[in-house]
Amino acid sequence: MKEARPAFYALRPGPLRDLITLLHLPYTVLHLSFVVLGTALAPVVRTDRLVGTLAAFFLAVGIAAHFLDEVNGRPLRTRISSGFLLTVAVLALVAACAIGVVGLLWVSPLLLVFVAAGAFIVLAYNLEIAGGRFHGARTFALFWGAFPFVTAFWVMDESFTWPALPGAAACLALARLQRILSTEARMLRRRIAKVEGEATLHDGGKLAITRDTLLAPPERALRVLCTAVPLLALAALLARR
Repeated sequence: MKEARPAFYALRPGPLRDLITLLHLPYTVLHLSFVVLGTALAPVVRTDRLVGTLAAFFLAVGIAAHFLDEVNGRPLRTRISSGFLLTVAVLALVAACAIGVVGLLWVSPLLLVFVAAGAFIVLAYNLEIAGGRFHGARTFALFWGAFPFVTAFWVMDESFTWPALPGAAACLALARLQRILSTEARMLRRRIAKVEGEATLHDGGKLAITRDTLLAPPERALRVLCTAVPLLALAALLARR
């Protein structure tokens, strides 16, 4: 039986294709959408700050976090050396922090709190420090859903207004939904070799149950989620222009 890809967005093995796979592009775009939503709901929209925040989160989440995750257990089964992955992850995280430090000159010294929190999140979650205490479903939703939204919201005007609370809660819930669906999909793709069975309908008909039939619903939902949220974020941002 042909071995299943480790993720629906995973490309065929190869040096360049492995690097693209490691970016987890559907999920990275989803998390960057939370940055855009935070910007769109803020009292003021500042394009230069949005670009800087997006760049920092892409480096920290899209590259550093995902490359560190691959070092820890090779979930995407790439052939890139651990040394290379660690080097790129460190450089990306340093670059993300550097963007934040430079932003202190234009935003506020309080931005350092968000920079430090972001660096801690990447290391604590992906290196599973403290026995994995920070690596779980709830922390995932908080770190990768609410935190990008809250950071972007505050960066725009160095303040929090009432839309920040329901907005952060919505992003937390969306990230939680992603985690629920992706956990089920990962289990089916990476740990279950074969499923056999059938379901009996009320009219007596039979439906075959296989790994593919179980995998299709959560992955279709993930594809829709990773399409709908970025489009919603873009629409919200364009409505402010």
